[in-house]
Amino acid sequence: MGPALLFCPADRPERFGKAAERADAVILDLEDAVSPADKAAARDAVAVSRLDPSSTIVRINPASTPDFVLDVEMLKHTDYRTVMLAKTESADNVWGLNAFAVVALCETASGILNAQAIAAEPNVVALMWGAEDLVASLGGSSSRADDGSYRHVALHSRSHVLLSAAAAGKSAMDSVFINIADLGGLAAESRDAVASGFGSKACIHPSQVTVIREAYRPGPDEIDYARAILAEAQRSGGVFQFRGRMIDGPILRHAEQTLARTGES
Repeated sequence: MGPALLFCPADRPERFGKAAERADAVILDLEDAVSPADKAAARDAVAVSRLDPSSTIVRINPASTPDFVLDVEMLKHTDYRTVMLAKTESADNVWGLNAFAVVALCETASGILNAQAIAAEPNVVALMWGAEDLVASLGGSSSRADDGSYRHVALHSRSHVLLSAAAAGKSAMDSVFINIADLGGLAAESRDAVASGFGSKACIHPSQVTVIREAYRPGPDEIDYARAILAEAQRSGGVFQFRGRMIDGPILRHAEQTLARTGES
């Protein structure tokens, strides 16, 4: 899956195809985007949909809810095998999902604190974190300060989920940017996600897809620099200086990861 993951309400089947076309992967949302009265219809819509399973994730309801059981039973009769478990709070939440690849969404205090154990579960393929549900679980009112930056507790949680995923050899997905009109803010946050090591970023509006993709796509100068230092490493070996910088193993891995985002090996 590519870097831009687009949420789509599961009770709006007329949007499924468009979302799948515009993003690198679509997340059909059976949880927060669907009112309780519409969840049955949303499950029916997912059950009859025919999106590409390799680029489709279905966000299911938390393991503690009756809708979780209904969601899982419905999905067993589809080709969709990647689920995002809302409000994953502990490793045992994913034990009933052995037939699926699980993106564990850590968005409560318990989920953040247990992220390392959750990531270690064999059927968990990625972790994601959620800022607004997290702050709500803490009794707070906003994940961001007046200038749009994350509050310290949100930044700590974001970092903890990223570290927990990486320690288990799993991918990490960055949370959504809810200010749809602020594409500049989204671009800055997406660039930080790339630089920090998040493999992808979720979004809530099609207009955000291009911004996220652009952030993940290395610029010409980045590509040229990465190629140059890797070429110099072949000649110099070990630690060497290049354009005034010390280059060693970690910097070479950064260069390799930059080229990997272009599709180069």
